[in-house]
Amino acid sequence: MAKIALRPPRMHALASGSGWSVTDVVCEAGPDDRPFEEQHTWSSISVVVSGTFQYRSSAGEGLMVPGSLLLGNARDAFVCAHDHGTGDRCVAFHYSPEFLACLGDDLAIGHRRFDAPRLPPARVLAPLVAAASTLLTRDNPEALACEAVSLQLASRVLTLEDDLETRRVSRCEASALRRVTDVVRLMEEDTGAPETLRALADTAGLSAYHFLRTFSAITGTTPHQYILRARLRRAAVRLRIEDTRILDIALDSGFEDLSNFNRAFRTEFGTSPRRYRLGQGIG
Repeated sequence: MAKIALRPPRMHALASGSGWSVTDVVCEAGPDDRPFEEQHTWSSISVVVSGTFQYRSSAGEGLMVPGSLLLGNARDAFVCAHDHGTGDRCVAFHYSPEFLACLGDDLAIGHRRFDAPRLPPARVLAPLVAAASTLLTRDNPEALACEAVSLQLASRVLTLEDDLETRRVSRCEASALRRVTDVVRLMEEDTGAPETLRALADTAGLSAYHFLRTFSAITGTTPHQYILRARLRRAAVRLRIEDTRILDIALDSGFEDLSNFNRAFRTEFGTSPRRYRLGQGIG
């Protein structure tokens, strides 16, 4: 069946300043919608909050999943496709060349083009991914909060891009991409989705060994890491915006007891849930 529709994303500006801006980007495109070429006006680091899509640019291509970062170079053309699922939402941070040049000088690393299309979900990025996601829980987030996350995110990406080995994207067959996309969307949308490697592999129609290798190659993380990271990310957002007891958030997030939650949270975010709630979660 031919793709006949063009469905551009809806964009809502959250905040902006000298050389930076933050935008809430919601896309409702699906497999029946024809992807189209766009262009990054400024350099872009977009945090994927929900949904999945395939991203292609001059730096390469890769599957974008919740918790990953889309990297775009100023003036580069790119395409986002939704061949295996409908819709996604991102928090897009845009930076002028001058802004990144000054930041690169401050960091004593200079600035060059991003040489990878994305960074996968990773522990070192977890606090900033959660902070960016939290911005979407408020109708009008404070400009100061948006600016702080913008600066910290750009600083972290510039200093990490060469060090994060899992940034490299492995090419894969379309059938493998579809299977992994289906499993990721099931993990995100169904709280009762299977969580054992064997059950996830059965859902994908692959052997456990083949599924583990394929999932890790495409997403940059293992299924276990992905599930744990998604749970902790959602818990981190709730800690910042709700007064709900930490125990209840832990249980709602799929942890059997508070001690396991506290230990996993501290490992991921570098601080306790209680201290994170008080605003001490971004390093």
